[in-house]
Parts: sequence; C-alpha cells; structure tokens
Amino acid sequence: MTADIKYFIEYLENEKKASKNTVISYQRDLVQLAAYLEAKGITEAEKVTKTSLNSYILYLEKEGKATTTISRELASIKAFFHYELREGRIRRDPAEFIKAPKVEKKAPVILTVNEVNALLCQPGDRTPKELRDKAMLELLYATGIRVSELISLKLTDVNMQVGYITCRDRSKERMVPFGKNARQALVQYMGEARTELLKGKNSDWLFTNCNGQAMSRQGFWKLIKQYGEKAGIKSDITPHTLRHSFAAHLICSGADIHAVQAMLGHSDTATTQIYTNYTASSG
Repeated sequence: MTADIKYFIEYLENEKKASKNTVISYQRDLVQLAAYLEAKGITEAEKVTKTSLNSYILYLEKEGKATTTISRELASIKAFFHYELREGRIRRDPAEFIKAPKVEKKAPVILTVNEVNALLCQPGDRTPKELRDKAMLELLYATGIRVSELISLKLTDVNMQVGYITCRDRSKERMVPFGKNARQALVQYMGEARTELLKGKNSDWLFTNCNGQAMSRQGFWKLIKQYGEKAGIKSDITPHTLRHSFAAHLICSGADIHAVQAMLGHSDTATTQIYTNYTASSG
C-alpha cells in the first residue's frame, strides 16, 4: 500500500492543491493504517476489507483515541479508498459503509450571573485599553454575538440612538439590540479611548488594538482569559463562553427560544435548544 499512498499524497498536492497541514495529516493517518494492516498480513489495497477497517477502528478506540481523532482518521481513509476506486486500483471501496463513532457534544460552559458580573467588573476605567476591554465584554454579553462578529464590527454597524448592532454572517445579516450597560461602556470607549488607541490613524473598525489596527481573535482570547483569572472564575473560559451564558440566562429568564435563536443567528432551533438544559438544571 506504500506506493498507493505516495500516489494519493501526490494527487492531493498537485491536483487538489490541498494545504500543507491537510497533506501531512492524511499521510500520517494512512501510514499508520498501512502499518497496522501490514502487521495483519495485508499489504495491498485490493486485499483490504470492510472487516479489516472496522477492526482498525476498534483498535484505535482501545488505544484510547478521542472520537474526534478517529473521525478524522476515518475521513482520511475514506478519501484514500475513494481515490483508489476512481483510479481503478481496487474493484470495490471497503470504506464506503464504515461509520465514524458518534462524537459526544460537550455541554457548553455557562457562567452564573454572579460570575458574569465579576468578569464584567474586571476592566477598570483608567486606560484606553481598559475602556475598550470593558466595552467589548459588555457588548459581547449584551448581544451574544460571536467573537468573530465582535471584532469585525465597523463604526457604521452600531446604531447608538436606537441601541442595536448589525452583524453580517456570509450572506446574511441580522440586527441585535443591546442594553444600557453596553451602551454606556460604548459611549465611554468611543468618546475617551478609541482616538488614543488609533494614534492619529483612521480606521473603520469599531474595536482596535493598541497599534490602531483591527483586534484579532487571539488578542481577545488572551484578554478574556486574563480577566477570568482576575475574577477568580474556575471554569475554562473561551471566547464563546459569554455567548453561551447570554443565551442560557435569557432563556432562564423566560425569553422566547425563537427570539434567542434570531439574536444568535442560529439557522435551526435545535442548536438553541441546548440552552434550555441550563434552565432545567438551575431550577
């Protein structure tokens, strides 16, 4: 199978123009499979069966591999055998009906109202950076938007008079309202801090870093981690934590699930449904 894997990798590089990381990942997965099969006396792709592939999946599970890892490896295997069939090197695809193990979805980390309040209180009001951070955290919790949407906001996306922001997700756009706390933080940031952060530059972005450029997701991830630690929050906070908490707290307070779905930009109510579990567990 070694030569066949080599041809497949060349196909990914030259014809599919796959990224370097994708090629490395596929090659690693397939070399690992080939080594397992060779130990079982199977050295040709034509001799591989559905049974031998299923036994390999079981082997990975016994080795303690995560279901996400196994699913990724199976995707590599399926792509390889599909290529082999198309090239006429095998007569039937042994991976066609192999199913990936079900990936258990972890329950989202949801902060309590007290934890959220502690987090929002962390940025001070002494420096432009603190005022910016305060406005970002307040707006994120007030609207439940994604961090990618937060850092992509432009000045023209904010309607301070009515109190809403416009978010664009690929071809869709939605308007999300925000309350007085977020408005107050935004007014202070835009009036006192933004000009200083820009250092004389012009920018359409609502939030900028200390060099006057657009904020990055990594930059925001670092600051929310820092403020979480300062607030003494033990939960593993990610940039998505405030979005989850926003949705769960709204539903817990009796908000209509369809209204929350619209604000979050979910295309399916089932995605928003996970937050009703918080309501049940919080009594």
